[in-house]
Amino acid sequence: MYEIQTHSINCPYCGEVIEIEVDCSEPEQSYIEDCSVCCRPINISVTIDFDEQIHVSATHENE
Repeated sequence: MYEIQTHSINCPYCGEVIEIEVDCSEPEQSYIEDCSVCCRPINISVTIDFDEQIHVSATHENE
């Protein structure tokens, strides 16, 4: 698996589809990334399961 992969998510604030880069070297991670459209902070949660499937969740900053 590549260490950095690009994934599309919907911004929980403006609803626009944005591209984020996911570091696949860590199986579980959480971080905040600003939306490239509306600039609001998005909580990003990433988990990688045993089959190397990547699951990305994007929520409001306060959730």
